[in-house]
Amino acid sequence: MSSGPELFLIVGVIAVGVLHTLVPDHWVPIAVVARGARWSRLQTARAASIAGLGHTLSTLGIGAIVWLAGLALALRFGNAVSILSSAGLIAFGLWMMIASMPELRSERRLQSAGTRKARTPLLFILGSSPMLEGMPAFFAAGRFGATLLAVMAACFAIATISTYVILCVSSHAVLESVSIGPLERYGEVLSGAVIAAVGIVFLVWPLA
Repeated sequence: MSSGPELFLIVGVIAVGVLHTLVPDHWVPIAVVARGARWSRLQTARAASIAGLGHTLSTLGIGAIVWLAGLALALRFGNAVSILSSAGLIAFGLWMMIASMPELRSERRLQSAGTRKARTPLLFILGSSPMLEGMPAFFAAGRFGATLLAVMAACFAIATISTYVILCVSSHAVLESVSIGPLERYGEVLSGAVIAAVGIVFLVWPLA
């Protein structure tokens, strides 16, 4: 794997993995939930790693469809999944807002028990969204054999998960330093609103 085209494909899929993960609909929801739930850095990193792994597996799953059904069908299927992912973020955000209302009425904050329930569906939504931009690179790599595809998959996984963790942990740290005063009691409502807004933005203006 020392030839120029192969190296170019490896570097390309790493770059696309990093740049794709920079899109806010990937990491903002985790950072917002982590801040509201007062997760530790380790908890935030673990959640980000799970989301990154799911994102990697969903992308490789689309890659398998490329092999079986062709690039055009895979991209069409991947676009449908991305739309569903954005819709899922909207639904999740609204659910957070509605679920927190009884807590506000009883003057109790929604703490770790509630956010543990919220974490699983959130990570499923984020992890199920594939990286469509990398599909042509994987498709082009097919003629070089399975070894290159495996290397590209590993590099993509490392780049994606690392970017997820760095972004989520650093943005969580920034959010922790921000105080919203009396609005803290509405933290879960505001978190849900932010997540729903992110979903709406990327449903109306999809970047992937």
